Amino acid sequence: MIKNPIQYKLKFSISICLLFASVFVQAQQIFSTNKYPITDFRQPLDISPPALAGSFGEIRGNHFHSGIDFRTNQREGYPVYAVADGYISRLRVQNSGFGQALYINHPNGFTTVYGHLQRFAPKIATIVKNLEYEKKSFEIDEFPDATLIPVHKGEIIAWSGNRGSSGGPHLHFEIRDTKTEETINPQFFGIIIPDNIPPVIHGLYVYRLNGKSFNESTPKQAIGISGANGSYKTSAPVSLTGEVGFGIVVTDRHNGLSGTNGVYSIQLEVDGKKVYTSALERFAFEDSKAINSHIDYPTYLNTKRSIQKSFVEPGNPLKIYSGLVNSGRINFNDGATHQLRYIITDSKGNSSVLPFTVNAGSAPIVAPVIPAGIIYLYNKANEFNSEDIKVVFPLGTLYSDLNFNYKKLPKPMGNAWSAVHQIHNRYTPLHIGFDISIKADNLPENLRSKALIVNSNGSSQGGSFDNGYIKATPKNFGSFYIATDTIAPRIVPVNIAEGKNMAGLSKIFFRISDNLSGIKSFNGYIDGKWALMEFDTKTATLWHSFDERTALGKHILELIVVDMKENTRKYTVTFFR
Repeated sequence: MIKNPIQYKLKFSISICLLFASVFVQAQQIFSTNKYPITDFRQPLDISPPALAGSFGEIRGNHFHSGIDFRTNQREGYPVYAVADGYISRLRVQNSGFGQALYINHPNGFTTVYGHLQRFAPKIATIVKNLEYEKKSFEIDEFPDATLIPVHKGEIIAWSGNRGSSGGPHLHFEIRDTKTEETINPQFFGIIIPDNIPPVIHGLYVYRLNGKSFNESTPKQAIGISGANGSYKTSAPVSLTGEVGFGIVVTDRHNGLSGTNGVYSIQLEVDGKKVYTSALERFAFEDSKAINSHIDYPTYLNTKRSIQKSFVEPGNPLKIYSGLVNSGRINFNDGATHQLRYIITDSKGNSSVLPFTVNAGSAPIVAPVIPAGIIYLYNKANEFNSEDIKVVFPLGTLYSDLNFNYKKLPKPMGNAWSAVHQIHNRYTPLHIGFDISIKADNLPENLRSKALIVNSNGSSQGGSFDNGYIKATPKNFGSFYIATDTIAPRIVPVNIAEGKNMAGLSKIFFRISDNLSGIKSFNGYIDGKWALMEFDTKTATLWHSFDERTALGKHILELIVVDMKENTRKYTVTFFR
């Protein structure tokens, strides 16, 4: 615990501790056996009341949200404060992702993360800029020594922004276990978000599993529900026979300016006994893509509706589950009536309840029909080979046993150097990528270094030439073929032209793009010396901010942009300051 030497502040902290404990104890007692400090950390912003645009663990594309997103009134430039004493343990600047981010290690064993920052505090900004010039790179990921940048609780470390892969101005904030690097729900640490609103239950579904792995063909039935304000019900009892699993659609809001956020826990009971619980207290980043196993992935792809399944696939590595009985699969074959109940809870302990009745059948279950295909087991490495393709699925790729299918389709018109190879289908999610090697069809030697694999949408999967094959590692199933990238990136000057006087401007702006393989690097040189160019992927904007390194007078700027296949574009211009 970080201690304050001033006596009256200590007394104040104890009072706040008791207040936070009374507000938050319900959620801590219900959901966690771990003990977290709830008075060490202050709020990272001084916006009152605090409001979230995104909650911890809510469902995002291919990942759980790893922190909480504080609203900043749709604008940038709010002071961001160190939430406790510590030191800057990581400085990160990216084209996308968090954009500009700071990590602070604290003596209590936790690390706080601040993302999408507009700018760093002056002493930090100077260190970052010096590192960028030293490494001649806009993107950096540095881990300073503990003595380099100490910070104190309440110290301004940055200003909020919209950098990186941000959909609007906000502050992304995380608390991580320093040792394990698992990210943890910040509301367990006394980060208070006013909330007395129970979650909303939007939909209930039943899946007819009957001993089979879940996939896009699993029969699914929507069950009508009604209700509000924490109390819900089904329109009628449900008649079911055989092994089933349930799924539920839920969201949450808090008081004030709340976005539509995710819930904390989902619990399912059968006749008063828990058969499934998921609780988003903490998770490891390497497991986050398993969100695609946690939800009904085929439905999400088709409709963007997030049905959270209450049964767990055997290859799902997430540790958010507890109290599982038969992995959440329930057999209804005793001819009896059963009382089921969902309890949905948010991070403050507000809950919504959905009870419903199932009338079980007693008819024998017909053995499932296994369609044509190759059975690949989830707990083994698998490999597929044909005359002109090799595919390897490492251990840990699949969440469930897979009935694998492959098709060879005709070569596309235009820029294609192989047939199209359909590797299963896009509705089966993968936890890690797989290795694919496609045999090139009459690919000229001068194009080998330019070849790559693309999917049916024309998106690059990367790739390199190896003994007649192009090899790559796609992250998802789909259809793939070989293409080539021989076109250099595009550079469009925005506010500079030959001979222009830039004396009244603080920055030079460009837009850059690439047709296929993607931007690999960009480097600017003013009068032959490397000059820092900053880039924002979502707007494709590249810029240089003038500083003392560029004196008054005539200058020559050279900008060099290279794509992943080493196609290079140069732009040279003379300007004045």
